[in-house]
Amino acid sequence: MTRMTRRTRTSRISRISRVTVPVVVTAVAAVALAACGGGDAGHEGPHGAASASATDPGSPADKGAGERAHNAQDVAFAQGMIPHHRQALEMARLAPGRSASARVADLAARIEKAQDPEITTMTGWLKAWGEKVPEPTASMPGMDHSAHSGMPGMMGAQDMAKLEKASGRAFDTMFLTMMVEHHEGAVEMAGTEQAEGRYAPAKALAGDVVTAQRAEITEMKRLLGSD
Repeated sequence: MTRMTRRTRTSRISRISRVTVPVVVTAVAAVALAACGGGDAGHEGPHGAASASATDPGSPADKGAGERAHNAQDVAFAQGMIPHHRQALEMARLAPGRSASARVADLAARIEKAQDPEITTMTGWLKAWGEKVPEPTASMPGMDHSAHSGMPGMMGAQDMAKLEKASGRAFDTMFLTMMVEHHEGAVEMAGTEQAEGRYAPAKALAGDVVTAQRAEITEMKRLLGSD
């Protein structure tokens, strides 16, 4: 092969190399970009994970929503416990002018202090749910509670009238006896809410009712035994 021929072939190879190398580099870069793009589509980044969480029934957000949801039992609990508490307040408000026992008067004051705010809380739930709030049966003690007489522990109008007329030790005995029965009914209602309710705050309030009123039942039975 002559020197001129070898020089010509070398020149052609050099030109081909200068053209081929950029093309190969460009192709490799394109493949790499395509692979990266495919990877983003194939797995969840932070935004993908957030979207999945929003639709996942087991996600913390949905669990929170579930705790805020309520069912028919929650409504029944609030609609029943409101008049139940109201009657307890009627009974408790009789004590200051009739009781002969400072301990009974103190107990009555604690019952009023605990149950009055709970009525406000349950009323707020019913309004938020678009449900009917029970109307007060009366503004004075001894009035008709017959509409709620089927609830555990509720006193009839005659019982309330007798309590209103009593005084001294007779009042204390009657008050404690009636309130024990009343509290036992509230504990039963609260137990049903704990077992069948769905709204977390209502179930928590039911738990508070059970704890507080069981303790007061024990206290009242002890006071009755000391008379």
